[in-house]
Amino acid sequence: MTTTATHLTATDTTRPAWLTQLLHTTDDVAPTVARLTLGLIMLPHGLQKTLGWFGGYGYAGTMGFFTETMGIPALFAFLAIVAESLGALALITGVLTRVAAAGIGIVMLVAALTAHLPNGLFMNWSGTQAGEGFEYHLLAIGLALVALIKGGGRASIDGVLNK
Repeated sequence: MTTTATHLTATDTTRPAWLTQLLHTTDDVAPTVARLTLGLIMLPHGLQKTLGWFGGYGYAGTMGFFTETMGIPALFAFLAIVAESLGALALITGVLTRVAAAGIGIVMLVAALTAHLPNGLFMNWSGTQAGEGFEYHLLAIGLALVALIKGGGRASIDGVLNK
């Protein structure tokens, strides 16, 4: 099946065109680096929220904080936890790269706009400002955009599935 708009080709004619486009990637190294960097950086954050590792509160504590303290609806709190944990694993393996990158990108955008924007750009390295800035979030969003645009790159399950 060939779609003329994107010039993608899949050998399986039973596969929907949207799935071919979702999995499409090249053998480039740059999207691989972006995918792995974002996945490896987000995984510890996801493990804080799911298992309580690295000083986190675990699933119940995180859900409680998100829903009770921050007023986030339970569905969105759950999706944020899933994006940071399962999304990170998906990025590391390169499976459904664009979906995982979109989830993490959205979580980072919402966090930057709702919790970190008032603190300015910079992280709170010196402990002199009220909270953390949004520079980390911008970097994560940039890496997520690379993965959204280019796909999983080299050594991704997406690339294997789309052959």
